Amino acid sequence: MNYSSFFKYSRYAVAAALVLTLGACGNDDDGDDDPAPDNSYTVPETYNFENVKYTGQTERLDMLAEMTTYMKTGNTQGTTLDAQILKDKFANVNGQFSTTYSKNLESKTFAPDVAMFQGFMDDIATASQSATPGSDGTAGVVTSIDGAKSYLLNEDGVEYTQLIEKGLMGATFYYQATAVYLSDDRIGDAVDNTTVVPGEGTDMEHHWDEAFGYFGVEKDFPTNTDVRFWGNYCNGRDGVLGTNSRLMDALLKGRAAISNNDKDAKLEARTEVSKVWEEVVAGTAIHYINGGLEDFNDDALRCHQLSEAWAFILSLKYNSNGTLSASQVDALLAQLGADFYDITVADLNALKDSMAATFGLESVKDQL
Repeated sequence: MNYSSFFKYSRYAVAAALVLTLGACGNDDDGDDDPAPDNSYTVPETYNFENVKYTGQTERLDMLAEMTTYMKTGNTQGTTLDAQILKDKFANVNGQFSTTYSKNLESKTFAPDVAMFQGFMDDIATASQSATPGSDGTAGVVTSIDGAKSYLLNEDGVEYTQLIEKGLMGATFYYQATAVYLSDDRIGDAVDNTTVVPGEGTDMEHHWDEAFGYFGVEKDFPTNTDVRFWGNYCNGRDGVLGTNSRLMDALLKGRAAISNNDKDAKLEARTEVSKVWEEVVAGTAIHYINGGLEDFNDDALRCHQLSEAWAFILSLKYNSNGTLSASQVDALLAQLGADFYDITVADLNALKDSMAATFGLESVKDQL
């Protein structure tokens, strides 16, 4: 089922699982001539390795930030958004950005879901055309009880800005990092780890660096917490889950292992990156379910936070080594539902309990 239609016909279950399909990008090197590992190497404390390049990832983070800034203008009543502008930004065509980018988001997004996100862009534009404030059954801008926050919602309380921004964090950044760049196709035995391209490293080093680039942190994280996107949410969960050092240490260990031909350490680090990053995703989804519970009586705040929760739950399916299958993620989304005006406290507590049990977060579910 197209998730855009899911929100239009909210009480139907989400359809069958999507299958992650990755294109092979390795070469014909069978790895037999790889040099022996140097087990005397030191893992650095910061990501200051030789020949590191991830400018393409930085561009895509910048592009999503600009898209989000544009979508948030719709939070002012009377401001109409243009779906074609959003689609052009997504594909980086027709010069819609404030600067010139050489990359785009669309081609790096999990391919079966590209049409879903384009549908969300149509839906946010439609919601922005409302001439009246939003409410249950009416699209438009909804303001919090204290008057401090306003969000553009559809008639069911869905904030498409969150579905698009946080959804693309999952379907593009998280997917590319965990399911593509850390796959065997990119860092497996057949990938060149001998030929060094100045400023870029070997193919294997470069692929690991590109995964790091999607994390959204500085090279001296977590000492430096000037972060965005996934780095921001990792930092947000750190106080409860200790995610900052665990994830950064795994990224450092893996890159050092590749540079020193330590296959076992590389694979251990890949497993840890996948595990901890998924914990950030799941923990953040629970965090926003808690927010929805805390602000349950405020339509604007509840709907805003549950829209974020929906997008983070969706993101769980983009890690090909993750805990849940795509169909299991769909089941969680169906449990949350698509009408955030009709949802109950019991619904949210049941979903939180289910997710906490699945991801081993029962002891901290109320702290997230």
